[in-house]
Amino acid sequence: MPTKAPKKPAAARSADRSSPALRNGHTPAAKSNAKNSPAAGVWDYAPAPETVKASIKARYGHFINGRFVEPASERSHENPAYFQTVNPANEKPLAEIAQGSSADIDAAVAAAREAQPRWAGLKPTERGKFIFRIARRIQERARELAVIETLDSGKPIKESRDLDVPLAAAHFFYHAGWADKLAYAFPGRTPTPVGVCGQIIPWNFPLLMAAWKLAPALACGNTCVLKPAETTPLSALLLAEILQEIDLPPGVVNIVTGDGSTGAALVEHPGIDKVAFTGSTEVGKKIARSIAVGGTSTGARRVGSENRPTKRLTLELGGKSANIIFEDASLDQAVEGIISGIYFNQGEVCCAGSRLLVQESVLPVVVKKLKHRMSSLRVGDPMDKNTDIGAVNSKAQLDRIAHYLRLGSDEGAELCNPTQPRARADTLPTDGFSQGWFCRPCFFTGVQPSHTIAREEIFGPVLSVMSFRTPEEAISRANNTPFGLAAGVWTDKGSKIFDVAAKLKAGVVWMNTYNKFDPASPFGGFKESGFGREGGVQGLRAYVNV
Repeated sequence: MPTKAPKKPAAARSADRSSPALRNGHTPAAKSNAKNSPAAGVWDYAPAPETVKASIKARYGHFINGRFVEPASERSHENPAYFQTVNPANEKPLAEIAQGSSADIDAAVAAAREAQPRWAGLKPTERGKFIFRIARRIQERARELAVIETLDSGKPIKESRDLDVPLAAAHFFYHAGWADKLAYAFPGRTPTPVGVCGQIIPWNFPLLMAAWKLAPALACGNTCVLKPAETTPLSALLLAEILQEIDLPPGVVNIVTGDGSTGAALVEHPGIDKVAFTGSTEVGKKIARSIAVGGTSTGARRVGSENRPTKRLTLELGGKSANIIFEDASLDQAVEGIISGIYFNQGEVCCAGSRLLVQESVLPVVVKKLKHRMSSLRVGDPMDKNTDIGAVNSKAQLDRIAHYLRLGSDEGAELCNPTQPRARADTLPTDGFSQGWFCRPCFFTGVQPSHTIAREEIFGPVLSVMSFRTPEEAISRANNTPFGLAAGVWTDKGSKIFDVAAKLKAGVVWMNTYNKFDPASPFGGFKESGFGREGGVQGLRAYVNV
């Protein structure tokens, strides 16, 4: 007698009705795969979209001297006064953003210069109160900020909600406490503000990077001109609204939006006393060269700069960080560390653990466990709370990732795509999406240290897996890179973990964990990963004269 087919779970029925559900890492935008259908016994979570609706204006100007202003002058058809910021998950425009010119930078620097003596002259406790208010207001508008951050950058809403926004508030809270304690940070010295700070932030953590830059500068009595990334300006502009709400004195923080030319104008401006940049190593080198000659990005010395002191500079640049797993590590815990190390924020993290070094005796076990864990990662709508891997920030970045995926295979490494196990051999993890810019998490095995994917920063959810036999070989391979931003070490032996960590040439070394951040802990790198520190008492040093 034939048996009755079992009833589907409610979640699966809901997913079937409401949308093309995420199944085995397939997104609503991906092409269908019959073998992954519910009829084959595979089902996934019902959609869980974020319900908070953020208010986004149709057009944003610059934030200068405490108010939003239009661009300084009309631009030509070739150089428009506004550009669009786009949702990377569906490629739809979100808002029009002002394109900053040298005139806009002039106005912002002038406002910051005028406000700086008054800001520095406030009682330190009063400065601290303003910074506390920023932190509290970020907490109060946290859900709105998280939604804006996800819409503009493509990262999963659960990461914006649970990491980016809380950490941004934490940085303002932490540095508010330092405002009246600088004498204790630099005992025996009398710290004074540097002056006007020009700060340029990247697109991978827009709000958090704004907090990293602004909070210590304000606590030390400086004023700021902030330039957000061209593709992710919205959370910085919402932060400008918060600055208005807490009645921050005009000119203390100014925000000028635009592309790379706007950032170059800020770096080269003679009224800037200190430049802080987070971004690519290539651009960081150009900035360092410009400041070193006291001139422009072309190397020409700016008129009147001959007798002016060189600007102070801190750089937080790229990385190709090693995540080292020894045979005596807790392998299940280490696999979770691999996932958070490289696939957090779609791999768009400067300190991502993009090189995995596994001791040869446990390499097959680690690869098997990694494949199994990755098969459960969900790729799709960043606004869905179930999504693990969101959208890549821009089409240009997606093309860069696809270039390295092809290059890795061409050089002899083997590509593994666990979220799409039945894909054809010539299918890239970036293929199969009808809209939006997505890349499935993947990794290469058989990677050699000479391979391009083991040497150059990809900035995407792509992992290079290599092996080693001895601790000395692991250290040698980990240090065999022009970068020096971060590293991870996994072992159950305390003496080994401290010995290896001390020999790694990296600014941050995580032990039996990865990608953990705290405002009290300094962050920064060596070699081509930059110089200077952000966070902790060490991060205050760049913003004071002592």
